[in-house]
Amino acid sequence: MSYAEQRAKIANNNGFIAALDQSGGSTPKALKQYGIEETAFRNEDEMFDLVHQMRTRIITAPAFNGEKVIGAILFEKTMDNSINGTPTAQYLWEKLGVVPFLKIDKGLADEMDGVQIMKPMPDLSALLKRAKAAGIFGTKMRSVINTASASGIAAVVAQQFEVASQILDHGLMPIIEPEVNIKAADKEACEEIMKAEILKHLNTLPEGREVMLKLTLPETANFYADLIAHPKVLRVVALSGGYSLEESCKRLSENDGMIASFSRALSNDLRASQSDAEFNSTLSAVIDKIYAASVGNGAKSQAA
Repeated sequence: MSYAEQRAKIANNNGFIAALDQSGGSTPKALKQYGIEETAFRNEDEMFDLVHQMRTRIITAPAFNGEKVIGAILFEKTMDNSINGTPTAQYLWEKLGVVPFLKIDKGLADEMDGVQIMKPMPDLSALLKRAKAAGIFGTKMRSVINTASASGIAAVVAQQFEVASQILDHGLMPIIEPEVNIKAADKEACEEIMKAEILKHLNTLPEGREVMLKLTLPETANFYADLIAHPKVLRVVALSGGYSLEESCKRLSENDGMIASFSRALSNDLRASQSDAEFNSTLSAVIDKIYAASVGNGAKSQAA
């Protein structure tokens, strides 16, 4: 798998990145949304088997291909698993032309100073080595900003860039995700402080290093234009963050240069009880909708 080819696809192609990375804490909720109750599994292994079946169904659907879906973010167990006998990352890239990413964080610490930083990741180096060996292109890690605390937001962004440095050392592309809670009373102020902090860190990144950003759709259209244009940013993707598919796509279409990386908004209408024809048709319609909202927003003109 060529890193340069994958980088070029993410930098230059129209499309969006599918987030298929619900982890231990959010998996029961994702399964319930899909129509599978907690009574359907007795332990964690059975739960993860069921969620892998759901993800396999999504990935093998005809509409899920590298034409409209340029990347997919996987949970660690999905990376370690396979699709129709082929390791997942290899299947995505070689069969579909979809660039594989991996969620690497271990969840959120308790709220402090208006934010939730990431929990410690003691085994990060080993995980990054495994990811690289499995053919993963990049990683994703999430923190959450709940209030416009300057010191809290500074801590979130500093931690994200510190971990990003380790990821870059392993030859992987980090997606930095400091999610601004869509329910924050002072969401706009959160966005202003966060953007200033991100710019500060981007401006001190060494030559030859670049990152991706995954951000909540902003209150002011094109608020992240300077991040999108920044030479150290490969691509800026948007999270749905609890907005409905309609609201997510509406906001996304107002932000030039931003593309989607939706999780809930992508899978909300999919159900285990649907026939393959119904499932594939529903997923195809959602992919078309997210693609249409992303496609008008083009790739960065200066991307190599």
